[in-house]
Amino acid sequence: MNIIFLLIAASTVVALIFLASFIWAVRTGQFDDDRAPAIRILDGPGRSKEDMNERKDR
Repeated sequence: MNIIFLLIAASTVVALIFLASFIWAVRTGQFDDDRAPAIRILDGPGRSKEDMNERKDR
């Protein structure tokens, strides 16, 4: 019976670590630009980040 309490505590700690890392990723902007990687492959190798920013501003 003690092992169940130990496993529940361990899984809660792991879940809290994943939740904290997800919140950190959202706050630091890891999920902000989800469109550019899909378009970047279509533009070819000659495009730079500045070109992508100019296109985004239009």
